[in-house]
Formats: sequence, C-alpha cells, structure tokens
Amino acid sequence: MGRRNKGRAIHGMLLLNKGLNESSNEVLQQVKRLFGAAKAGHTGALDPLASGMLPICLGEATKFSQYLLDADKTYEVEATFGVRTTTSDADGEVVSEAPVCLTESQLLDAIQSFKGVGQQVPSMYSALKYQGKPLYWYARRGETIDRPAREITVFDYTLTSFTGSKATMRIHCSKGTYIRTLIDDLGQLLGCGAFVSKLHRVSVAQYAHQPMYTMAELRDLAPARDRDTPVESVNYSALDALLLPLEAAAMQLPKMVVDRQQGSRFLHGQSAICNVQCELGSHIRVYQQCEGTEQFIGVGEHIDKPRDRSPSLFDQHTFVTPKRLTVRDN
Repeated sequence: MGRRNKGRAIHGMLLLNKGLNESSNEVLQQVKRLFGAAKAGHTGALDPLASGMLPICLGEATKFSQYLLDADKTYEVEATFGVRTTTSDADGEVVSEAPVCLTESQLLDAIQSFKGVGQQVPSMYSALKYQGKPLYWYARRGETIDRPAREITVFDYTLTSFTGSKATMRIHCSKGTYIRTLIDDLGQLLGCGAFVSKLHRVSVAQYAHQPMYTMAELRDLAPARDRDTPVESVNYSALDALLLPLEAAAMQLPKMVVDRQQGSRFLHGQSAICNVQCELGSHIRVYQQCEGTEQFIGVGEHIDKPRDRSPSLFDQHTFVTPKRLTVRDN
C-alpha cells in the first residue's frame, strides 16, 4: 500500500466568509482539503448560527494565528426583544417572555452603559473548557458551572436600526467578548429580555475591507483531484491567489528589518539587536534583508538583556528574542 498523501506545504491566510449553520471546524477541514494543505487552523470559532469573517491559516501561518485570536473584532447583530432563551440566541429554549414597550431613547441609553471596560460572565453555552470539556457539554446535561467574570472592552456599540421589537447594532469589542451575553444583559437591563436573532462578524483586527470568500466560491476554483493524485501534480494556482501573506495574522505588530547576520542569529534562536521604538515586552515582526527584498522570518519579543550573552552585543542595546520562527528555507 502506498504512503498516504499528507498534503502540500502551502503557507498563507484565507479570509473565509462562513455561512449560517456551518461549524467552524467543519469548514476549516473543507478548506484544508480544497487547498490540499498539510496543516490548517482557524483564528477564533464562530457559532453555527453566526456568519462572517473566519480567518484560516495554512501551513507556517498557523504559528502566528494567536495574534488574531487575541485581536479585537466587530460584529453586526440583530436583537429580538421580549423573549429570553437558554442559549441567548434563536437556537435556545424560551426561558421567559415579556411585553416590549421600548423607545429608541431608552435603548440608546441602555447601550451606552455597556461601552468601555467591564466584566462579563461567559455563557454556559460557550466553548470555554472546564475539566477538559466545553461548558456547553455541561449545559446540555442540565449542569451549571461557576464561571469567573472576565474583563472585556466594548470600544463601540452603535444602534443602526430599531423597529420596536427588533434592533440591529454594530459592536466593536475586545477578544473573549460574548455577543450573545451582551444582548442577554441588554434585555435584562431593559426589563423585557432579548436574544440574538442574527449575528455576522464583519472584521477581525485590521481586516475590515479585504475580500472574503464563501465555501461555494472556493469549490468553484478548486482543481479536480482524487485522493490518489499526488498534490504536486495538481494546479492550485487559482486558490493560492486568494491567500494573504504568511505573516498576515501578525500584521498589527511593529515591524523590524535586520541584515543577514542578525537574521541568521535570529533564525538560530539567538537574540537580535532591536532597531525599532516599542515597549519592552512587545512582540515584533522580524524581516531579513535578502537580495534587495524583505523576507519575513518570524516574531520576537522585545527584551532588555539577551538570554544568550555574546561579546558582540553591548549593554546599550535592547534586543528581540525569537518567539515564533518561519521555516528556514522560506
């Protein structure tokens, strides 16, 4: 029996426009297969009832996906008032119902109170883990787990339309913010209850206006291939043209360019002299000058003193020590 084809070394990031009723993990595996990729990962799951931007990293780009997991995000959400559900969305069972007698002014005042830094208790119907299992596993068994409140920031919370029983809003928030919980808390504050009837993620970090691609569009561009065909003999150029660069997930970090000597030190796990202005502890994108071009070689942390002492490094410098490196033959 021949060795199973493990996929090709393709590196980059795709902005997927995830559809409704699609699991983030399911579409991730589909994208991986369509690209014939050896490795893939997403940068923060969307619920099946949510649509919108789901960045997917392929190959070496997965090393830097954490920077988008930690990034702020923007959503368009439709809230339905007068009903509260177990899951705070349309998929849950009705917990309570109440008449809706809201004015736009009352709604705007309530929205204003959620802006800024606050505390949020994650929903029991979230994917947060407790003793190795997601909270929703316990919720479906009728169990409730104590969850500590977490600090979140709501940078912007804008009302875009209001009909009396429904409202659409645009929310720009920090990582770890549960939109369903925000809407449930809004309904509780207003005294009538509310749940998320539609949710669409419009941006992640600086990616707000770049093209996104649906699974249907990707399938139309995917080359025909059976499982026994070696990936090296398949033309993936139409799909590959959709990818953002390998370092796309880390583009919000400061950029530093080094010469070949410093780049070689960095790629071999040693500290390079920092030549950009940024705070100690910051993470930095590092590029090496190579034949007139700048080649991304990894992400480092800005530190005061190198862990690898060297006579050629002087105390008047600060340094960048490697955190994540690209493959050395990139």
